[in-house]
Amino acid sequence: MVRNQLVDSRDLRFVLFEMLHADGLSRFERYSALDRDAFDATLDLAEQMAVEKVYPANAASDRNGARYDPETKNVAVPGEFKDVIAYFNEAGFSGIGGDPAWGGMGMPETICRAVMEYFFAASVSFTMHVSLSVGAANLVRNFAPEHLKKLYLEKMTAGAWGGTMCLTEPDAGSDVGALKTKALRQADGTYLITGQKIFISSGENDLYENIVHTVLARIEGDPPGTKGISIFLVPKYLANPDGTIGGRNDVVCSGIEHKMGIKGSATSSLSFGDNGRCVGWLMGEERQGMKIMFQMMNEARLDVALQGLAVSSSAYLHAVSYAKNRVQGSDPLSKGSANCVIVKHPDVRRMLLWMKSNVEAMRMITLLAAHSSDLAHAEQGEAAREAQALLDFLIPLCKAGNTDLAWLVTAEAIQVYGGYGYCADYPVEQLARDSKILSLYEGTNGIQSMDFAMRKLLMNPGMYNYSVFKKRLGETMDLASKSVDPTYVAVMTKALGSIEQAMDFLAKKRDAGDMAAVFAAATPLQQAFRMLVHGWMHLWSMALCAPKLKEISGGLEEAALKEFVRDNSEAAYYYGKIISSRFYIGSELYKIFGMVEAILAGEPAVADSFEEIFTGALE
Repeated sequence: MVRNQLVDSRDLRFVLFEMLHADGLSRFERYSALDRDAFDATLDLAEQMAVEKVYPANAASDRNGARYDPETKNVAVPGEFKDVIAYFNEAGFSGIGGDPAWGGMGMPETICRAVMEYFFAASVSFTMHVSLSVGAANLVRNFAPEHLKKLYLEKMTAGAWGGTMCLTEPDAGSDVGALKTKALRQADGTYLITGQKIFISSGENDLYENIVHTVLARIEGDPPGTKGISIFLVPKYLANPDGTIGGRNDVVCSGIEHKMGIKGSATSSLSFGDNGRCVGWLMGEERQGMKIMFQMMNEARLDVALQGLAVSSSAYLHAVSYAKNRVQGSDPLSKGSANCVIVKHPDVRRMLLWMKSNVEAMRMITLLAAHSSDLAHAEQGEAAREAQALLDFLIPLCKAGNTDLAWLVTAEAIQVYGGYGYCADYPVEQLARDSKILSLYEGTNGIQSMDFAMRKLLMNPGMYNYSVFKKRLGETMDLASKSVDPTYVAVMTKALGSIEQAMDFLAKKRDAGDMAAVFAAATPLQQAFRMLVHGWMHLWSMALCAPKLKEISGGLEEAALKEFVRDNSEAAYYYGKIISSRFYIGSELYKIFGMVEAILAGEPAVADSFEEIFTGALE
């Protein structure tokens, strides 16, 4: 197997099994047939396939891109993906989290997300196709009528048929309630769908024999806005009663976007019912479309958070490899030492440590969210309620935080490479281009920030989500007090107090009816909270790693410990984790105080601005 420069597998297992104890999920009946050996084998296979099969196809997919034929209205994905998806499906990864009753592997969400980090790190474009199909299959499983499950679900789980989510329209982007797609009820219980959707990932492709679209539309006569929206299953090809492919449905691709990145993923415009023959089936109940689609959207937002982590992980590991091998200049800390590798330069080490600490925090928070999802479904009573509250709290921080950082981490990786990083001969240039979309789709990060500030904090009944977070943070602080330098615990305590000042300030603005001030501060508040939660992750990590390092090294003092670490890979891992966490809490986290001060300053310039001032050379 070629060297893995995609995901730190040791760190992945630390988070899964030393932090989250994901193997303990086997105590629940739904996972009782699974154990640590099954999880490890699945992770090993995913790593091997991502490195050997998917990653080699990534650069070619970027060069060749998806291609639209205006004559046939078909889309050809990069040819390299054809072989890749055959391996992917044969290994069962298309149904890794699927219900075994429909041919799935039934893996916990925590393991599914860990597996998918490898594939997203290998190629966002390829994995976009399969992840959307998984999300659509989950909707079909949970909300489609039983006869449709029998026709579509097994093939979707096996990866033979794909799937999409169709929300966005030309005049209704983030404002989903303004959609114009209509559904006309028929006597046989079906609906005729008419309308257009744009920016549909994998909306048309030749990877799958059939594509099952999940489409938001308004039944004729239903009220405007989101309350009147329903959701429909609309296949590209209708299924025959025996489950084979039947006639073509009246849905066609009218074009694909030419994009900055993820060029191997077909971002399609779809037209439904141009000939009045597009057949769809209601999923769930009428006017429950947004509620149902939010299941897929939350899954998709965690997918996008995972994409942000994955491209950052790959960029960081490529930068580390380059810095350890690139010879440039003399060692600034050793007089007379010439031709040293650039990792010896303190500023390069600073860049790498910044990337490392952020990537590790992203991995911890993303897998914690996935684990919370597992517990919310498997636990009962208050334990399940707390797990769901923590998941809801973390989703916007994962999506917005990881994807904002992905753009910055990939940029920093380019900086490590110097001028070469700006060239297409090296992988970090593509990673940066692929990363930019992540802050935009599945709800822009501004939307995530408003959702976090309002629904998860200021309008959350009894601030329950926040209270669960604070409870868990307090447990970590108690644990850290036993083995971590109290300086770092004190920084976290101070950061928590600071952010509560910001929350109190914005609550007063809300009570005074000054919503402009609240919305203007939503993104800064989300970013400050992301730093606080990342600090929590690092404090938790230190609290686990410090005793492990002491046990392995026998409690050596710092000078002797460094020498010991150089010759012991496990000691080096835990030492590196502690250094990463010290850097984040002892350096990065201090930025939160300036962010909170900016919120507390209450500058009303945003509220006082209006469209006429944004003119300049336009006049």
